[in-house]
Amino acid sequence: MNDIGVRDAAALAAVQQVDVVVIGAGQAGLSSAHHLRRVGLEPDRDFVVLDHAPRPGGAWQFRWPSLTYAKVHGMHSLPGMELTDADPARPSSEVIGEYFEAYERRFDLRVRRPVDVREVREGEAGRLLVETSAGTWSTRAVISATGTWDRPFWPRYPGQETFRGRQLHTAIYPGPEAFAGQRVVVVGGGASGTQHLMEIAPYAAATTWVTRRPPVFREGPFDENWGRSAVAMVEERVRQGLPPRSVVSVTGLPVNDAIRQARADGVLDRLPMFDRITPSGVAWADGRHVDADVILWATGFRPAIEHLAPLRLREAGGGIRMEGTRATADPRVHLVGYGPSASTIGANRAGRAAVREIQRLLAQEPAAV
Repeated sequence: MNDIGVRDAAALAAVQQVDVVVIGAGQAGLSSAHHLRRVGLEPDRDFVVLDHAPRPGGAWQFRWPSLTYAKVHGMHSLPGMELTDADPARPSSEVIGEYFEAYERRFDLRVRRPVDVREVREGEAGRLLVETSAGTWSTRAVISATGTWDRPFWPRYPGQETFRGRQLHTAIYPGPEAFAGQRVVVVGGGASGTQHLMEIAPYAAATTWVTRRPPVFREGPFDENWGRSAVAMVEERVRQGLPPRSVVSVTGLPVNDAIRQARADGVLDRLPMFDRITPSGVAWADGRHVDADVILWATGFRPAIEHLAPLRLREAGGGIRMEGTRATADPRVHLVGYGPSASTIGANRAGRAAVREIQRLLAQEPAAV
């Protein structure tokens, strides 16, 4: 065998064989791994969980310290192990990080980290190749549970590069004390934007809230029927191959006592979106100008799915067309925590549904390698 043949044989031998690769170890990835174990698959032998974060906790480990567990909206326990007796005053990053770590240990999920998944592409004999910083896996199915935290969305506006102050995104929000004595413009009409405003207002010299659309505040409980209807609207978009919208964008903002007080105090008085950014602030076409030291972009995130690009799953509309959790264009690929399953309870259910379909796929005659 010549040198080239030796190198090719060595590379082939280095490829690890499993039935399923789970990418991501947040709520969606851990739920999926749990259900894989429940149907009899063994970690390291039959499936592997790859996570690029330095420690357990998914995206929660990166949340700002002032986001206490009491402020978390609807954290749903992972399947098979309840999250109980959590101190509401502790940072959610600590509470949920410790919970995820205990969950991984209890179910022996053997998450490999930190591992960066670079791309998923077509392999041989009907298998997929998952190329990572820790080697390559050949697999019959992929569960992509990568969420959105790694893709913060920064809108672009004229004059943005001229602004002399600071521009931050929710992804690197340092907590309210960092804005003491400053004039802060918060951009975004979601839960993060309102939380930032209410935290920052007591410290800042002034706050201004701008959103593209008027925010929708919703009184009363978010019951099961309302939640199901909201998820269905998000699901219809991904069924059409359109980029998913967040469930919050459909449900509106839940009103609690803190929201009521902030509205009464004028903290949540909203202005329409500005037209341009100036060196000293933001401006509207009608001549209005607001001076600012900081622009805080609470403008959300986009799905982190670049690793799937070699499979060409995106539709003309910009999203991946889905049937349940399965990519319509490739039944070997499941997206969990994407679109309608981006909530914690949705991720649990989607993990179970994905594994059910993957069971059927694995029951078919495996292709020879």
